[in-house]
Amino acid sequence: MKTDDLCPCCSGKTYCKCCQLAHLDHSKANTAEALMRSRYSAYALHNADYLLSTTHETQRKLYCKTELLEWATKNEWIELQIISATATVIEFKAWYRNEEQILCVHHERSTFAYEGGFWYYVDGIFL
Repeated sequence: MKTDDLCPCCSGKTYCKCCQLAHLDHSKANTAEALMRSRYSAYALHNADYLLSTTHETQRKLYCKTELLEWATKNEWIELQIISATATVIEFKAWYRNEEQILCVHHERSTFAYEGGFWYYVDGIFL
């Protein structure tokens, strides 16, 4: 992706002025929503390292870098829609095409925590 392309997170900003900042420096995701958006972009850009590093340490053991990368790459990420956002909870829909080119939606309410100057994804409930 070129840095002047629109960001995959659907913010309307260019990638270099949006999620790339967080991808280069995790502390730049200064709200739960910013982290959510940067994680969606990480899926779209196949950045499993970022996904793993932004998962809360108490939950990291539940995830495998190889599986995160496989999920990210086997789908075509189309759109992120934020349904609602509070300081620590984001409800979103992530639209994607699966391997069979079927349009799917991942609807989740995610919980985030702020620790040591960084936001982390803690867990989510599928809706």
